[in-house]
Amino acid sequence: MSKDKEYVGIDISKDYFDVCYADGKHNQFENNKEGFSKFKKTLAASSHCVMEQTGRYHWGIANYLYEKEIAVSVVNALVVKRFIQMKLRVTKTDKADAKMIQMYAEFDNPREWEPPQIYINQCRELRNLVTLLLKQNTALKNQLKSLELSDFPSKLASRIIKRQLKTIQKEVKALEDEMQRLLVENEGDLLSLLTTIPGMGRKTAMSLIVTTNGFKDFENSKQLSSFLGLSPTIRTSGTSVRGQSRISKMGNKDVRNLLFMCSFTAYKCNPSCAKLFERIVNKGKSKKLALLAVCNKLTRQALAISKSRIPYDENYRSINPVLLQN
Repeated sequence: MSKDKEYVGIDISKDYFDVCYADGKHNQFENNKEGFSKFKKTLAASSHCVMEQTGRYHWGIANYLYEKEIAVSVVNALVVKRFIQMKLRVTKTDKADAKMIQMYAEFDNPREWEPPQIYINQCRELRNLVTLLLKQNTALKNQLKSLELSDFPSKLASRIIKRQLKTIQKEVKALEDEMQRLLVENEGDLLSLLTTIPGMGRKTAMSLIVTTNGFKDFENSKQLSSFLGLSPTIRTSGTSVRGQSRISKMGNKDVRNLLFMCSFTAYKCNPSCAKLFERIVNKGKSKKLALLAVCNKLTRQALAISKSRIPYDENYRSINPVLLQN
């Protein structure tokens, strides 16, 4: 632990958050402004608060601490989970989780967090609504298909569903257009640079910018890959499951799926990705594992471009040792 810091682990749920202080003491507060104020009074000048990303639940306390100029870090839940596994901890309680977050902070010394700019938060809200509407779209399509197979189909029900589907399509387009407008206005240069990567589509580039806060929250490709849930899970027990692999369920599912779709194009038209894909397949590994490696290569290229602000160049080699970590 840094001599001038006292790490405080915070485990957050919808209604309250559990706290573990550097001396091992535990406390619990309501997840609201009154609870934030009470928690602040328990902190020392050297306190550095650390919490996991928990969807919306961590935003209130994280922003409150930032505004009060109290050191705060928001860390990837997958990284903390792996730290817990390394410690072989099996007890699952909020109190125990807060303690493990505190221990992780002492181990890793995470950098301080800054809230994303307003347009990033707006884009995330737009994307969340798009995801919700697309789920509704799928449900309605399934209902329409079921209705068409019915022995006694209702024309009225069919007409209403078709009308709803058209409405959803218009709403999704409006939301995606607004997200694109915000990104072009605020991150237009980065968006253009990312689409110079062979195999990287505009929609995927937009999703990466929104998900990663314009790559500002990541120092190296290892952090980014872990955050996106692109680390492969491979089982190699005996020969019957040789080569089996799957993408981690952690991280942002939507951007991960977009990257995986991009990999089918990238391994054909992106020289670095093509060499990587061929090398892995020639070793007898599965094509799925090779495509996952291509996804990682695409994210490394995207991160390098976001830092260098140089368009894709097949012959470019980063001289930044931090970016080369993987």
